[in-house]
Amino acid sequence: MSGTPPVVLTVAGTDSGGAAGIAADLATVGHLGAHGACVVTAVTAQDTLGVHAVHAVPTDVVAAQLDAVLDDLPVAAVKTGMLGSAEVVRLVAERVGRAGLPLVVDPVLVATSGAVLGDAEVVAAYREHLLGWATVATPNVDEAAALAGRDGTPRDLAGLLVARGFRVLVTGGESGCDLLALPGRDVVEVAHAPVATDNDHGTGCTHSSALAAHLAHGLPLAEAAAAAAAYTAGRLAAGRGWRLGRGRGPVAHTTPVPTDEGAPA
Repeated sequence: MSGTPPVVLTVAGTDSGGAAGIAADLATVGHLGAHGACVVTAVTAQDTLGVHAVHAVPTDVVAAQLDAVLDDLPVAAVKTGMLGSAEVVRLVAERVGRAGLPLVVDPVLVATSGAVLGDAEVVAAYREHLLGWATVATPNVDEAAALAGRDGTPRDLAGLLVARGFRVLVTGGESGCDLLALPGRDVVEVAHAPVATDNDHGTGCTHSSALAAHLAHGLPLAEAAAAAAAYTAGRLAAGRGWRLGRGRGPVAHTTPVPTDEGAPA
């Protein structure tokens, strides 16, 4: 591929094990032919077994990082991961949402290991300040339930969130499908191949970053969602034989990307 690549900005936390967070985001974005910029919201001590410590970056430093990137680079799309505090959620809504950039919100509330990365105040801030700006939010079923304030089937949860005016892609939904729900439209099933693997640490980060990268390349939302699902399934399959770490290993971002997984032409 030649020419200047589009820029995708990730606003998220680090993963010292290199599997999730900004590590997965930048690897995915680069794999799909875009340039990755990053704003670090938190530094975690994390491996394949879990999250052992979290150090939140001061909000003024998060703001300075946002200003540095947005004032200099032609950002084509933004994705958020772990934001960590209601204050940072509000900051991102103010600086990124109001800028009108394509925005993928991955509402990271619970890590693969089960560590809680966003409390009730963060959930409320997502609902009140950030989700309304999102081109699409990509909660898994548990995160969708937290945002909706109740349990339900993936389709029920998608309906509750879209009824509030949010644009959502609920992942891990019914019958091997993600569910794309947009206001005023029928729910669209986004099929993806199931992959049996324990190497799935970073799946949500990989998926939301792939979605942002495809939006940055100019794909319409429904096409970007299908391409992101195919890419994520392909990366899970590529790494299922890996032996890295003592827990849930990382999603693969190293092997060549076939064209049916959204490799840039």
